Amino acid sequence: MSNATGPASGLPVRMPRPRQQGRHRRPEALSAPEGAPALVLAVPGTPTAAALSLAEEVVSIARSELSGLDPRIAFVDGEDGELGDFPSLRGVLDQVAVERPGEDTSAVVVPLLAGPEAAVLRRIRQAVVDSKAQVELTDVLGPHPLLAEALHVRLSEAGLARADRARLFTVATAADGIILATVGGEEAAQAAGVTGLLLAARLAVPVLAAALDVDGAIANTAEQLRSSGSSTLALAPCLIGPEIAPQLLHTAAAEAGCSGADALGPYPAVGKLVVTQYATALGIALQPAQQGGAQQQ
Repeated sequence: MSNATGPASGLPVRMPRPRQQGRHRRPEALSAPEGAPALVLAVPGTPTAAALSLAEEVVSIARSELSGLDPRIAFVDGEDGELGDFPSLRGVLDQVAVERPGEDTSAVVVPLLAGPEAAVLRRIRQAVVDSKAQVELTDVLGPHPLLAEALHVRLSEAGLARADRARLFTVATAADGIILATVGGEEAAQAAGVTGLLLAARLAVPVLAAALDVDGAIANTAEQLRSSGSSTLALAPCLIGPEIAPQLLHTAAAEAGCSGADALGPYPAVGKLVVTQYATALGIALQPAQQGGAQQQ
């Protein structure tokens, strides 16, 4: 029992817990500025249940990164998918214009693309031009170190790479050469090559990018890796998921004579990059959320 002058003799003194510093410090919650434009996630292709589920998970991650966000999901090719009458990107933007009349910027469109796929970006730009909304269009999500991290995780999940340099030193099926698969032709392959360099540094194995939509590119890249000494290859899709039918990834892996990892999907880094592109387009700093204000979703 303590007295007025302090704790009784022999009892430990309970001190306030010091605030953590450095990388172990808990990050503060971030909040969008009041009245910030809507974030419209432009999902490639037509609306399907799988693509919608993926997009919803990405949006959930984005909202956890930035409270107070007003996110919308829109499919670039709109109303022709298995979900029936789902609004197109143009329709979503027109709806935002009605809800937010007179704003200098009513929406920020973020393409759900890991790299520059020209055909999809062309359709996105056309929808932006044709809409009634005042819109900012961001860059695609890559190349970026966070995508290299996500690719590493997907490869390790498939048993094709070590989880890290400190653990799992030996993986029987680990690849000693990686084909980084993308879509969008040579431009997309060159952009993916930057992420590939970052992945190569993480894995300490050669990584070469190739476009799935260029005839022979996957097989030629596999041959190039084998010619340079790689014997066990792996296909790593530098893709979020909706850009391409899953069967085409299986076909590409068979063409290269190797196993493959899953597409990036709703990996946390994807949601973080969506928020980063949104904030960058608006030229805003992400502010800590006020205590008692909007809570993370």
